[in-house]
Amino acid sequence: MKLVIGGSTGFVGTELVRQALSHPAITSIVGISRRETPVPPGSIDDGAKLKSVVCENFESYPDHVKKELENADACIWTIAVTPMKLKSLPWEETVKICRDYALAAIETLASVPHKDGPLRFLYISGHFAPRTRSEIAKPLNDHGLTDLALLRGELETQILAFADQADGAVVSCIAKPGMIAGPGRDLPVVPGLPKIELRDFAAALLDQVVNGFEKDTLSNDDMIRIGQSALAKQ
Repeated sequence: MKLVIGGSTGFVGTELVRQALSHPAITSIVGISRRETPVPPGSIDDGAKLKSVVCENFESYPDHVKKELENADACIWTIAVTPMKLKSLPWEETVKICRDYALAAIETLASVPHKDGPLRFLYISGHFAPRTRSEIAKPLNDHGLTDLALLRGELETQILAFADQADGAVVSCIAKPGMIAGPGRDLPVVPGLPKIELRDFAAALLDQVVNGFEKDTLSNDDMIRIGQSALAKQ
């Protein structure tokens, strides 16, 4: 299968590339980022199936980028503004990065030529992202993250609705992880916010785009279960 990874040089994207390189079902990886996507350290593959695509404009893809997206079977979208970076950006920029980039990605992938069968689009959101105001969790208010969480929850609804209206050409899934733990990463304690290991998280996402979505929204517990099961089979 041909897999597109949006944000392939980031924390999650790098691990996705590393695991995808050794996944037997994935024959082609297109890593999209603002800079070159290298073969991650620790990869057991030489990177022959990785195509690095540098993209300067995630709102309107140039033709050469669209060409690389043709015949993709699936996309995992990792690009977003993290809570830690929220205060360093104007709100308009946050909306553009979190919402507009993701919508442009699913729309573009749906519009370019592709193989028979639906495109699988997996969007990474967050554990606390609410789809309605009644679902806003207290830690969001405590940490000044309510607007960001509502933005991402609204986008979840839009991503799912896009697939519903695509006449079977697209199926979408929302991943809602808690804190993602990795080597050398210090994580704060936030009441009610679960944790998932980076390795388990990436394995779960890859399992779902390869084998099909178990359901349209994956919880942190779902992904721990799926990821650990997938890794145990390797």
